[in-house]
Amino acid sequence: MALSRSARLAAIATATASFCLIAAAPAPSPGSVGIGDPYFPEMGNGGFDALHYDLNVAYNPDTDRLDGVTTVTARATQNLSSFDLDLQKLEVTKVEVNGRRAQFSRSGDEIKINPRDSLRKNHTFSVEVTYGGVPEALNGPIVFGSDYGWMKTTDGVFVACEPNAASTWFPSSDHPSDKATYDIRIKAPKGLTGVSNGRLVSTYDQGGQTVNHWRENRPMATYLATASIGKFDVKTGVTPGGTPIYVAIDPVLANSNNVDVYGVTAEATDYWSQVFGPYPFEETGAVVDDMPQAGFSLETQTKPSYSAVRSESTIVHELAHQWFGDSVSVEQWKNIWLNEGFATYAQWLWAEHRGTATAHDTMLAGYNARPDTSAFWQIKVADPQRDTMFASAVYQRGAMTLQALRERIGDKAFFKLLPAWTKAHRYGDANTTEFIALAEKISHQQLDDLFDKWIYTTGKPAL
Repeated sequence: MALSRSARLAAIATATASFCLIAAAPAPSPGSVGIGDPYFPEMGNGGFDALHYDLNVAYNPDTDRLDGVTTVTARATQNLSSFDLDLQKLEVTKVEVNGRRAQFSRSGDEIKINPRDSLRKNHTFSVEVTYGGVPEALNGPIVFGSDYGWMKTTDGVFVACEPNAASTWFPSSDHPSDKATYDIRIKAPKGLTGVSNGRLVSTYDQGGQTVNHWRENRPMATYLATASIGKFDVKTGVTPGGTPIYVAIDPVLANSNNVDVYGVTAEATDYWSQVFGPYPFEETGAVVDDMPQAGFSLETQTKPSYSAVRSESTIVHELAHQWFGDSVSVEQWKNIWLNEGFATYAQWLWAEHRGTATAHDTMLAGYNARPDTSAFWQIKVADPQRDTMFASAVYQRGAMTLQALRERIGDKAFFKLLPAWTKAHRYGDANTTEFIALAEKISHQQLDDLFDKWIYTTGKPAL
């Protein structure tokens, strides 16, 4: 079929325009090593957005060896010639991108991956990493001086990774601003149970091993992923409000105190759903393990992880984190008070709910107990610095800030603000500036002076 002269001219014009568009496209370039967090400059990775992690991990408690295959599905945010993943200590034996072998190199905790073909902006790709070794827990001043991450127990492991230890057991973009959904398969010797996030999809045997397959369909920050393994007594059911619940308790701890972990978890999940907005996930629960060395608990998504130290107050704190920290995550780690200040304030609200103390009285007692000269008042809550990001002031002064805000704007506006905040940033991340803006919008008040006094400056603020 012959083209008319006008059709030929139109075709030439279209081809010329297409050539110009192609010529104008940026050349592929490497993704950045880190995501840009000042506290952890090399954590997370630039050039792509992680969408889904498929983790297959096999653990041998006799040797403490972990063997894994992790597949990350991601979307390129630029034309990529190469990109990085975070992985600490473990040995990588093979990498494939879109099903084809890819070259890779190691530099510290970074894996640099060079796919055979460049990856186009806005296109989805997959990277499969085969790796193994003995995971090493992290330590130092950050988490109360405790070890954290992948921690060996007498019968398995306790996995609690805030802020930067997810990459001690799987390759990832290890920063809370890059959230994704997860499938996690945990293979361990028969008799042990692997507990993770979301809902249990299936349990099946492979030889002398048992595989537990968990699926988290809601976006999750890497540090909230868990794969705790051990002997557990498991109780499942539904909260009175209708949320499925899964509680796993190390039998060693079954009668060690009087806290009804299952009952408090069910009650608190339903109560916070009334105060903070609908429960954001498919399941609630707990993992209680005999791990006294950890000395802390963590809000692992859908199932907070409790070491041997726990109480009703701790349970309500970690469950409040399901809204403040898990569903709404920090944009940068300096915003950590949005997690810890809010969860601590939830403990004060729980005391009000129980009728044991008002939040006002709790705040006043903490305020009066600390003299002007206390180091407590020298932490700038809005930017506490990396090694003191979990200082008590981040928790307690953060909670005091919320009580001061409540007393300034009144209960009606304050209890409208909390669910509005969790709804506005559900499954995303947020920062302090955004919280202040929303508080001002809902209260119709200018609040800079309040936040300047309580979180942006040091020193004991005047009441």
